[in-house]
Amino acid sequence: MRVLETVVTPVAFPDPPLLNSAGVHEPWALRAIVELRCGDGLVGLGETYGDAPHLRLLNAVGPALTGLDPFDTHALLRRVRTVLGEDTDTPDRRGLTGGSSPHKTTLRVLSPFETACLDLEGQLVGRPVADLLGGRVRDRVPYSAYLFHKWAAHPGAPQDADPYGEALDPDGIVAQARRLTGTYGFRSIKLKGGVLPPDREIEAIRALREAFPDHPLRLDPNAAWTVETSRRVAAETEGLLEYLEDPTPGIDGMAEVARTAPMPLATNMVVVAPEDIPRGFAERAVGVVLADHHYWGGLRRTAELAAICRTWGIGVSMHSNSHLGISLAAMTQLGASLPELSYAADTHTPWQYGADVLAEPLRISDGSVAVPDRPGLGVRLDPDALARLHENYLRCGIRERDDTGYMRRFDPSFRKRRPRW
Repeated sequence: MRVLETVVTPVAFPDPPLLNSAGVHEPWALRAIVELRCGDGLVGLGETYGDAPHLRLLNAVGPALTGLDPFDTHALLRRVRTVLGEDTDTPDRRGLTGGSSPHKTTLRVLSPFETACLDLEGQLVGRPVADLLGGRVRDRVPYSAYLFHKWAAHPGAPQDADPYGEALDPDGIVAQARRLTGTYGFRSIKLKGGVLPPDREIEAIRALREAFPDHPLRLDPNAAWTVETSRRVAAETEGLLEYLEDPTPGIDGMAEVARTAPMPLATNMVVVAPEDIPRGFAERAVGVVLADHHYWGGLRRTAELAAICRTWGIGVSMHSNSHLGISLAAMTQLGASLPELSYAADTHTPWQYGADVLAEPLRISDGSVAVPDRPGLGVRLDPDALARLHENYLRCGIRERDDTGYMRRFDPSFRKRRPRW
């Protein structure tokens, strides 16, 4: 069985006005859906970022995969490298996942194709992807409620257009958490910080602890604080946080904070590629890595990362960005097979308000997702849904994520600064 055709389809879906240290989410989120078609209805699926520079690289690689044996992922990597060359370095447009490098660019492009190959492998042998990654160590993968400071709605939209409404103070954050945990049964909670002055975000964490005394809590300011501020917040949240994620920029800064912090520091911004591991781990800059198969090069390489973390005594979770069901399925298959997964994974799924490209989207219940028993990723594409979301892409006018630019439309004085406080 060989790949006969590669299809890359950019899609867009509505995104709420979620605030972060870089600005605010635009009304539409972008993704790209990858199909590796082998004939007779056999299709492998992958999902990745939908920004224009990334799409250009995906579309350049796609034709080179014709004739690929989906079991030969070493050949896949060679073909990706041949097309991209060694000097490719496209900026990381998400803005919240660390810097870019030629190696990271290659891994970002490789990832959706590797995921699609694993989906094909599973379908061909009749086994779920988790079995190809070593077998299940859990039947359900836990996810965390992901809280955001947010506006009631995008400017110009009806104020009741967003069912979650405004969350700009502790009461709003607690109300959001109650809705998310009540709907999905989440058993841990993460707050995206770096939006308000640190003392106000500490207040939100204290309010969450009072409202949810048994839920592990996390705070992620996306490197918005200085080392001094990070140390102070860590001291004031002792006993409140399961971990503090990326409080300050850089491995050096994180290592300084980690020396005095009473809780582990987590990251998806300073250890983001293989070349970051030796220094980041040796300097004890992080205690938890939020792995993300979208930029670590796919599912197998992320499993390798988890094994390295085990060797160093580093905890493992999974990072999330705005995503659809193919990514959720891939994360769930991966999470089912990782003994090292020591913390519930992040997911943006609730914030997509039901938008998806799958015929039968996976469900979050009791704070977790059941691992599909069907072969491969265990999910099927809905061609009509894919066509609708592609039409969104054609009409929405957005081609690259720009949280900062969108924020500046409403606050011209806004600047993305790390650190800000």
